[in-house]
Amino acid sequence: MKMDQTVVKTKEDAYPSRIAEQPELLERKDPVVHSEWSQGAALTKEQSDFYDKNGYLFLEGFFSQEEIEAWRQELARLQDAYRDQEAAHVIREPGGNEVRSIFAVHENNDIFKQLAAHPKLVAMMEYLLGSETYIHQSRINFKPGFNGKEFYWHSDFETWHVEDGMPRMRALSCSIALSDNHPFNGPLMVIPGSHKKFVACVGQTPENHFKDSLRKQEYGVPDHDSLTKMAEEGGIDTPVGKAGSILLFDCNVMHGSNSNISPLPRSNVFMVFNSVENKLQEPFSGQKPRPDYIASRD
Repeated sequence: MKMDQTVVKTKEDAYPSRIAEQPELLERKDPVVHSEWSQGAALTKEQSDFYDKNGYLFLEGFFSQEEIEAWRQELARLQDAYRDQEAAHVIREPGGNEVRSIFAVHENNDIFKQLAAHPKLVAMMEYLLGSETYIHQSRINFKPGFNGKEFYWHSDFETWHVEDGMPRMRALSCSIALSDNHPFNGPLMVIPGSHKKFVACVGQTPENHFKDSLRKQEYGVPDHDSLTKMAEEGGIDTPVGKAGSILLFDCNVMHGSNSNISPLPRSNVFMVFNSVENKLQEPFSGQKPRPDYIASRD
């Protein structure tokens, strides 16, 4: 049974950020799980409660090796195709030419379009978000061995809110591991419980910030004191497992990843599901929206 939700139709800013001279920790104003659990839910009661408390859920072996083999082959084909081909939706490593991310794969690629509509995934997203959903953003991430760069701590929602105009915290990310994730090859780290607070960041966003932030983010990043407080309260988890595992994490949970200096590359398919009742408005920064391949406005 889905709980009643209020659809935001005004420009009221529930989570102001990048407008003050000092950072601030604000209380979350939205539910984490937007449905009441029942026997027919797509997650168990224990899984649902864990996600609500911690802001993430790791599901080992969600897809079989046979299922992910086609995705791995397509990933290798795309990486090779864009190695020397420039495209706006292809992001390269900071200070280098290695492919870091390929965006909008759910629109530009039939194989990943089918994955975005996978019934098991969609059922979980609709349960957690309490409504029908759509893909706000999709991408393939590559982190090569030896020189795959880190990505600093951040809340996705802070950027999606300020730069894209996402009104409320009613979205989540699904990261599908296409290679084994080890503690030493730059996996995602999360701060459990950090999704219950919103870090209002400092620094006015430059125009066309996305052109640099997708390589290395410097605006919309949390301050050290807020990060320290969150880590002291919740610790830091590093969910790792075999290829085929998935990580679901709330749009506001604090996360980041270390660089990969191991010989083992890491890659994943990353899809953001947003509630159809939480579609984008004008960016709260007052600037022009980021391109559709980064933030779908349909």
